[in-house]
Amino acid sequence: MQIVIVGAGIGGLITALSLEAAGFRDIVIAERSREIRGLGVGLNLLPHAVRELTELGVADRIAALGVEPGTLSYFNRHGQAIWSEPRGRDAGYAWPQLSVHRGRLQLLLRDLVEERLGEVIRLGHSLVALEPGDAEHRAVATFEVDGGERVDLAGDLVVAADGIHSVARSLCYPEEGGPRWGGLTLWRGTALVEPFLDGRTMIMAGDAEQKFVAYPLSGPCEDGRIRVNFIAERRGGGVSGADWNRQVERAPIAELFADWRFDWLDVPGTIAGAEELLEYPMVDRDAIPQWTFGRTTLLGDAAHAMYPNGSNGGSQATLDARTLAYHVALGGTAAGVPAALAAYELDRRPATARLLELTRQTGPERVMQLAYERAPEGFGDVHEAISASELEEIAAEYKRAAGFHPSELAARPSLGVRRQADAPQDALQHRSGAA
Repeated sequence: MQIVIVGAGIGGLITALSLEAAGFRDIVIAERSREIRGLGVGLNLLPHAVRELTELGVADRIAALGVEPGTLSYFNRHGQAIWSEPRGRDAGYAWPQLSVHRGRLQLLLRDLVEERLGEVIRLGHSLVALEPGDAEHRAVATFEVDGGERVDLAGDLVVAADGIHSVARSLCYPEEGGPRWGGLTLWRGTALVEPFLDGRTMIMAGDAEQKFVAYPLSGPCEDGRIRVNFIAERRGGGVSGADWNRQVERAPIAELFADWRFDWLDVPGTIAGAEELLEYPMVDRDAIPQWTFGRTTLLGDAAHAMYPNGSNGGSQATLDARTLAYHVALGGTAAGVPAALAAYELDRRPATARLLELTRQTGPERVMQLAYERAPEGFGDVHEAISASELEEIAAEYKRAAGFHPSELAARPSLGVRRQADAPQDALQHRSGAA
């Protein structure tokens, strides 16, 4: 079976690794950038995704890149605690939550692909046309390379993991238009700060109008400080275009948070000390009725770009990749691809559509908005504004929708386990042996 993956981001690379683990090696990854530079800031991989990365035999190497947070805590804009919950293994999961730098993760995944598949990444390939194929004919992806030359890559399977600005999606839905702005502007960066709280806590402070998120990406450096990833956001701004690499001055943004100096964290000082500050609008895309066309399908942000509320983008791309590889492995041959893609979409599209709607309702961060609406000037006891049961249900509802509620995750076999139990053994050899 010949496979073409469009995009060498997190989703595309994990898809390649998952397909290789399932016995498929005739894979090409076409990436529009001329160089994989490992750009970006932090992201979180949640326990259900880390479970699959463990099955894939790569979780230990990813864990070495970052930090395992033990707590997620929500605060109002006065620094008063609203809700805290344990995370990862501290919450009883068998797998951790991992906070890592996106760029370092991408470079590691690239290296793993090269170790396991060789030189299969073709850089400087921009998708310009797509013939989706059908039961009898291969799909053909057409790319423009340096000098304007066009190159056709044919595949029994074409996976479009080309991000929120997916060309493949635009070819399937030419009338859709660009990403949808939610009215908020984000500023993201990393900074060295004194350890706060217990040094392993992810914090979110504020409300729907203005918010600050921070979490460690490293343990203590030589001077005792830790590197944190942060996101500052505020309603308005009117930033045009989702350009993830637009750098801006720090001082004006720090001034927007001038009063946010808590006993345990200096928010404006963190922003002012950023190693770089990137600005872009909070955008997502509406759910679409179909991901799969012939032998071509969408994956990750190309299929379901959503707001970062709940820290779930990288995790959902991981689940997409593993689910896709599982169903393709069950199909076994090129003739089985159309049915495999139908099963993949049935598994993943309804679940991500529901999750997208929850992120538009601010996901688990809704507790901060409720605190703001019911006690805008702060509170003595948060339970005067929000009951403990209401806080617990908001957190549980999001975990269920995202697929990592502890009871449900423990009861559900991993994709790797199901593959070994159900699929043809000659196509399903695991490198990790972890199933």
